[in-house]
Amino acid sequence: MLRDDIVEYSLDYHHSEEQGKVVRKKIWKVTAILSIITIIEVLVGAMLPKAEQTAMVWLLIKCGYIALTVVKASYIVLIFMHLGDERKNLRYMILVPYIVFILYLVFILYLEGTYVNDAWEFLK
Repeated sequence: MLRDDIVEYSLDYHHSEEQGKVVRKKIWKVTAILSIITIIEVLVGAMLPKAEQTAMVWLLIKCGYIALTVVKASYIVLIFMHLGDERKNLRYMILVPYIVFILYLVFILYLEGTYVNDAWEFLK
């Protein structure tokens, strides 16, 4: 029985070898950028233990992690959800509220975490 709801995409390609090279180059670029950001995060986490850092340096490290995570998440949205192919205004309309919301959540986590820490210190 032959099904007409299944499309065989491998039989329906219409790109040249040059277009294939461009696509493969883009895949390697995306892989390299995401790998570099991840390697930086891992190296900072492995090389800078919390016990050896002052409070200000540790706060900067945490802010750096948050910034790298937001950059990585935005890049993933731009590439894998094809938002990078859209107009600049649409990209900003989608990404800016997302980034503001993430930063708001981080602010609330920091504020509440500081409050809980102060409360525990008071009870000791």
